[in-house]
Amino acid sequence: MTTTQKTMTTQEVADRLVELMRIGQVQQVQEELYADDVTSTEPSHSPVASAKGKIAVMQKGAEFAGMIETRHGGSFSDAVVGGRYFSCAMTLDATFKGKGRMNLEEICVFEVKDGKIVSDQFFF
Repeated sequence: MTTTQKTMTTQEVADRLVELMRIGQVQQVQEELYADDVTSTEPSHSPVASAKGKIAVMQKGAEFAGMIETRHGGSFSDAVVGGRYFSCAMTLDATFKGKGRMNLEEICVFEVKDGKIVSDQFFF
């Protein structure tokens, strides 16, 4: 007998992402919620490049985390869901290697298809 796993709704994906982000589990977000062919788009002035594919996106996240010397604080808002998209506001207060302490504020936009995040885009 096999069990059928229910596909998560956009709201469920958004709620799970917010839950994990608030406890600092970025890698788990990517492993659990991202589709294998996800695209991650950064603005041209970002310190890390855009990426395509779950492995490349996870490497991009690890690269960004490696730039942080000390994390002083941050926040992740509740999600606003519209159809298969949702967005969150994020802040990060951190000291970056060779750059000093900075406060980052950004809007994160996610697209969900078949219960997985297929794209994310960051505006800051």
